[in-house]
Amino acid sequence: MARMKGSMFLLCVSVLLACAQANVIPDISITPINLREDLAINAFAFKIEATDADGDPLTYRILGVNAIYFNCDLNSGNVTIRTSLDRENEDVFPIEVAVSDGVNTDEVKEIIIILDDANDNRPIFQNAPYNTVIREDTAVGTVLFKVTATDDDLGSSAIVSYNIDEVVPSGSIPFQIEIRTGEVKLVSKLNYNSLSTFYQLKINASDGGGILNGNHVVQSSMAFAFITVEDVPDLDPQFLSLPYTAGVQEHSPEGTSVISVRAIDRDTGINDDISYSIESSNAADLFDISETDGTITVKGDIDREALLDINYQVVLVVKATEANPNIQGFRANTSAEVSISISDINDNKPRFYSCEVDTCTETSTFTVDLPEHSSGAVPLTITVKDPDQGTNGRFKLSLDGADKEAFAVTPTNGISEGQIQIVIRNSLAVDYEKTASMVLQVIATDSGNTTDCCSTATVTIQIQDINDNNPSFMQDTYNLNLPEHTPNGNTVANITAEDPDTMDVDNILYRLLPDSILKRFNVEPKTGRIFVVNSDLIDREVNSLYSATLQARDQANNTGTTVLEITLTDINDQPPIINRDFYNEFVKEGPGKDGELEISIFATDADDADLPNSQIQFDIVNSEYSDNFTIDPITGVLKNNGLLDRESIDPDLNGKIELNVTATDQGVPALSTWVRVLINVEDINDNSPMFNETSYEFTVDEGMKGVFVGSVLAEDHDQTRENNRISFSILDGSFGSFIIKTEAQADGVYKGSIFVDPDVQLDYESIHKSYSLRVRAEDLGLRTATVMVEVIVDDVNDERPVFKPSVPLSVKENTTYDEALGRFNAMDPDTNHSLVYQLVSTQCRCLGVLGPCKEDWFTLEPSGEIMLSEDFVIDYESCQEVLIEAQVVDVYTEQGDNSSITTGNMVVNILDINDNAPEFIESDSVSVIVSESANKGTTVAEVTATDRDSGINKQMTFEVTDVKFLDLNNQITPMSNLFGARTTQEGDIFVGIIQSLLALDIELRGKYLVTVSATDSGKLSTDTVLEIFTIDISFKIELRFSTSLAYVNENINPIKIALTAATKAAVQVFTIREEITSSRAAGDTIMEVYFVYPNGTALSSTTVENMLSVPEHAAILSQYGLKHIGTGVQDAKKFDPFLFGLLGLVAGLIIVLVVLTTSLVCTRMSYQTKLKAAKAMKSAAALSANENQKTGPVVPGTNKYTMEGANPVLNLNLDSTTDLGFDEEATSSDRVSLNSLDMSYCEQDPMPMTIIKEEDEDNYVRDDIEPLGAALAERGKRRDTDSPLLTFTNPAFSTTDL
Repeated sequence: MARMKGSMFLLCVSVLLACAQANVIPDISITPINLREDLAINAFAFKIEATDADGDPLTYRILGVNAIYFNCDLNSGNVTIRTSLDRENEDVFPIEVAVSDGVNTDEVKEIIIILDDANDNRPIFQNAPYNTVIREDTAVGTVLFKVTATDDDLGSSAIVSYNIDEVVPSGSIPFQIEIRTGEVKLVSKLNYNSLSTFYQLKINASDGGGILNGNHVVQSSMAFAFITVEDVPDLDPQFLSLPYTAGVQEHSPEGTSVISVRAIDRDTGINDDISYSIESSNAADLFDISETDGTITVKGDIDREALLDINYQVVLVVKATEANPNIQGFRANTSAEVSISISDINDNKPRFYSCEVDTCTETSTFTVDLPEHSSGAVPLTITVKDPDQGTNGRFKLSLDGADKEAFAVTPTNGISEGQIQIVIRNSLAVDYEKTASMVLQVIATDSGNTTDCCSTATVTIQIQDINDNNPSFMQDTYNLNLPEHTPNGNTVANITAEDPDTMDVDNILYRLLPDSILKRFNVEPKTGRIFVVNSDLIDREVNSLYSATLQARDQANNTGTTVLEITLTDINDQPPIINRDFYNEFVKEGPGKDGELEISIFATDADDADLPNSQIQFDIVNSEYSDNFTIDPITGVLKNNGLLDRESIDPDLNGKIELNVTATDQGVPALSTWVRVLINVEDINDNSPMFNETSYEFTVDEGMKGVFVGSVLAEDHDQTRENNRISFSILDGSFGSFIIKTEAQADGVYKGSIFVDPDVQLDYESIHKSYSLRVRAEDLGLRTATVMVEVIVDDVNDERPVFKPSVPLSVKENTTYDEALGRFNAMDPDTNHSLVYQLVSTQCRCLGVLGPCKEDWFTLEPSGEIMLSEDFVIDYESCQEVLIEAQVVDVYTEQGDNSSITTGNMVVNILDINDNAPEFIESDSVSVIVSESANKGTTVAEVTATDRDSGINKQMTFEVTDVKFLDLNNQITPMSNLFGARTTQEGDIFVGIIQSLLALDIELRGKYLVTVSATDSGKLSTDTVLEIFTIDISFKIELRFSTSLAYVNENINPIKIALTAATKAAVQVFTIREEITSSRAAGDTIMEVYFVYPNGTALSSTTVENMLSVPEHAAILSQYGLKHIGTGVQDAKKFDPFLFGLLGLVAGLIIVLVVLTTSLVCTRMSYQTKLKAAKAMKSAAALSANENQKTGPVVPGTNKYTMEGANPVLNLNLDSTTDLGFDEEATSSDRVSLNSLDMSYCEQDPMPMTIIKEEDEDNYVRDDIEPLGAALAERGKRRDTDSPLLTFTNPAFSTTDL
């Protein structure tokens, strides 16, 4: 009876507890949420996941300080972006989520928001702009400075690369930047003077690119660096205005400025001071130089006459030296020559010199011997020198002294240097009997020198005595023959006289008499050589014989004579003489007697008739027309040599031919004379007109009346107006459309001007687009000529250009070159046109959609050529086709519109190249491994990837490159060759199926980190890391369908979608089979499923049952025949006591009866069970207070056991400190199972989580846990928000038991 009361008490407590927990609070999933920071305002962010076991409608709110970032839909729990997110400001932050079921107090939990990075920040330069000063001799390779830019993004988006985009000034770029470090180096030598002194660098910092708003974006920024080049002293100074030449007068005062030299420091940035000095000179100590300003001045007395050996030219070597040392440590210098000419002043008087062959000696006395009564010059040579130059060296000479009247000095004037002679003016005064010696003073006077002007030389003349004997000749008469006109100076004969006086030996003087003969002949006074004086006067034709007397005179003027008979012989000195000065004759051109010419030319010769000197021959001098005539050389008869043609004669000669006829004798040398013969050739009309062209072609615009078309020219070679006058006419071909007018251009040349008839308007569109005119030229003698004139009618430019069809072009992406890609072509019907092409628009077909281009990849030249733009790079992945629309304009259009009616279109196909690595597709799927799938060859996960390239460039293969295992203690262990990848393709998406290569160790707890690489055909690759979780088999759920196996397999996808919608978890179907073991369930279909969250947490069957019991989801699943939800573990049936509590509320009386029945069964246990219970109570009494043992006796029949082996059911080995089920917490295995339902499991992981399930034998529910003990253990406990959801399955009851 007491036992019955205890059972009733426990039953009541259990019912009360069930009633108290009848309406539970909502359960909120607190899985961390990953969001991209670039989500747009109002974009969907996530959904608050919460369940209510009671099925009450839920409302959702977001609380706390971070609620400002989100908007939350009250009813659905959908969360959208309210305020822009910024990972760089806060990458992880919590939000408080409140969920209400309308019955209980709001359930509030904290959810961690993890912001994933987007490439929304550009690199930022630090300490920009950059200014630096460097020396021009900085070594190549020196790091000048370093730029630093930081990017707040993560991963490749934070990797900054540097580039120099622009350098001012342009040209050779002496700088280079390290792409990663930002170090700016000098790569070529600087030069302050020949290169720039300042550089401006435009530096670009770009990140590695990343996703922003769904697009791959590369962010960049610019900074400027200013580099100033500092000059260094590395160049020698340089003289300016070379060469240096100057002049200065001799004897200039000391300090006189001569010339200034100037040198500069070629290091313009330093401009060092220059000092000057004289290094050397060819005349020392004459000049000095200012050290500071380079002025050269006179230092000493300069005597020009002392510088004769250097040609009066002083050469200085001047050195310019910088004030400070150069980079080699010494003072740089340079040298230059200065040439100074010394000009003369009149500072010297003339002086007398006695000169021998090689030397001259200055003297003032001279002595000479002179015979008495001498005449001519005194045999004495005196040299006078004045060393001054030019006019300063002029001097005058004069005589002085008692005997000066008998003599004279010659010359009387001299300059610089000269020889003078004293001549005898009066020989009678030179008389030995009067004086034996004569003295003269020769005075040289410099009239320009007033201070010291003159020099005097004394000349003493010693007079010698003469003899008294007359000279005599060997013959009294000499007969001499001489050719007439013998040249002057030629010797006629040498005749000398003899004088017995010794003093007269070789001193006899000769003379010819009478004086009249001296015009023709003379004799040398001392030698007796008779010579010709004037050859012109000894003419045989005038006088053939001359007689003269030769006189010899000795020193005493005693004379002797002889007669000379000179006979002249003939020479050819008389040219022929033509008897007329001019011949003028007339003859007609052409044949006939009137065209024959005969003229006789007569000539005579005055030379000796017996000699050839007087024999004459006639000839015609060669000229332009001389070949048309002949002359008889003996008779002199002149005739024409054939027919004469007036038209072959130069028209300017007016028919006149001028010949020169010569008459030449036969003497030696032959002499000749000539006469002008003028022959007048008279014109006859023997020529027809001739056009200057064989044909003519002219153009004329249509529609023009009376307009000038063109001119024809014709010429008649007849040379008189009556024979060469021409008139023009149009014979045919005009069709009345043209007229011709004649006008003279020159003598015999006429122009025929063709005009459109004033009454006619030409029409290009008519049948006459050209005219062939036959034009005639006719002279007055009715001689004619014709020519064809082609007149082409020009079309006026009034047609619009038209585009020709274009052929599509193709260009590879990333292409850069300067040549034309292709061109537009258009035609214009007008013959004269100039087409210019203009760009109208460009449209791009991007992913199949045609619209305006974001970047101008192409430019259109006026010539129609399509060029690649230098500002942008073609990207196939952005757009695959470009449509270029252009307009063409005819700039020569004269009438109407000048553009095409329709525009031209050119299609440019962009060809793909392999420039993109594969990209993995993010997936929310979960990969799990359970014991059933731990065998070799089992598929454990899938990855998907795409490649933005196309064709073969996007083909890829997957490969597992690394495997690690992360256990529950966060310890990582490398694994090898556990997984492999098999590649398949589904459309444009490539699928990598990850399979186990070896049997997996099912004892491991944690997750596998599997690195999968996707590599395309171009060897570009991308890696991703999969998280494959190990899941315990106890979380396998068994879904029972009333429909057939075929039906379930056919509808597996919509069933999985419905299950996912209900549980918000990934649905992993392990197997689908037909139930054949149970007779009551025959024909049912069993689907064994795991429900797994992205963080690896799995749902128990109880939780799944609650979620699938929601009416909206249950209705959908019932359509596919879902009838029962159970555990997938076949040897343990789980039942939710919470469901039992609900059933107790609905039918309390039935539950009481069931409990009573259960209690009765419990009291009827075997005796052996009671003994074990008693032992258990004794063991419980021995437990210490630290083991949380409650005081008082332990109730037999409960699960409160403390001794090993005390469990009467399983007799399991239990640690004495193990909680037997009555405490607040369950066993460790319970905690594992229950915690798998707790959505507060938070492991921060920015990557999508893939889970592997593995069976855990320690975590499945035992048969020996009694629900009554569990219920008592929960007595007195208070639920709070931090308590885990405790779920128990009653293994002791089933529907069959009920």
